[in-house]
Amino acid sequence: MRRLAPTLIKGALIGAGLLLAPIVAQAQEETPLPRTSWSFDGPFGTYDRAGVQRGFQVYQSVCSNCHSLNLVTYDDLGPNGPGGGIGYSEDQVKGIAAEKEVTDGPNDKGEMFQRPARPSDPFHSPFANAQLARNANNGALPPDLSVMAKAREGGPDYIYALLTGFKPAPPDFQVAQGMHYNVAFPGHQIAMPPPLSDGVVSYTDGTKPTLDNYARDVSAYLMWAAEPKLEERHKLGARVMIFLLVFVVIMYLAKRAVWARLHRHDATHAA
Repeated sequence: MRRLAPTLIKGALIGAGLLLAPIVAQAQEETPLPRTSWSFDGPFGTYDRAGVQRGFQVYQSVCSNCHSLNLVTYDDLGPNGPGGGIGYSEDQVKGIAAEKEVTDGPNDKGEMFQRPARPSDPFHSPFANAQLARNANNGALPPDLSVMAKAREGGPDYIYALLTGFKPAPPDFQVAQGMHYNVAFPGHQIAMPPPLSDGVVSYTDGTKPTLDNYARDVSAYLMWAAEPKLEERHKLGARVMIFLLVFVVIMYLAKRAVWARLHRHDATHAA
């Protein structure tokens, strides 16, 4: 048995190495996400409303053709939304919502009917159900983007890297049929074709209509969609830190006053 022990241990280590080899190889192949600077970074970060509005425009023009945003309502965009929305007025929100038709009902006849969306409605989904979505996308199910910026490691950095990461595959990389090479996507193969390119969306504020700007703006918009109360959280955190700082100063002064009285008391009795 003593002679078999080293052999068994060696065999176990070799087996573990074989099992871990694909995982280690995949980890080595993954491309680190580029670090992007965002206006909402840090404890005092805020959303750039102009950039978020441009990102909403990109989402509406391109992303909403395949991806839903089920946890966001049109009213969230306006002043009644969490954090005050992204800068649209109530009338603008009504106009944005009315551009979409939603299914409602049943009516008095027991029938479902179509009507213009209201501000209180969730964002219009491009597909009625998951099966229709898969059928329209060669079997792939486009994910809902409501919390994508918080669900994925890297958040907006990941989204930006993904949207700008479509490249020609290396000569030694075999891309499966119907898939596309992307340097940021795990495994580097993604069913989604490149959704953005220069000039596909016309900005109205003079910003250059480039792929980089589209990717940056829609990433910021999806970050807002995932955490619309970020600015409120930052403000609350700042107030708490100020309170704690003042509290520490008060406690320090109180400690000094108490110990000063004790020292005087001891000095009096010693005399």
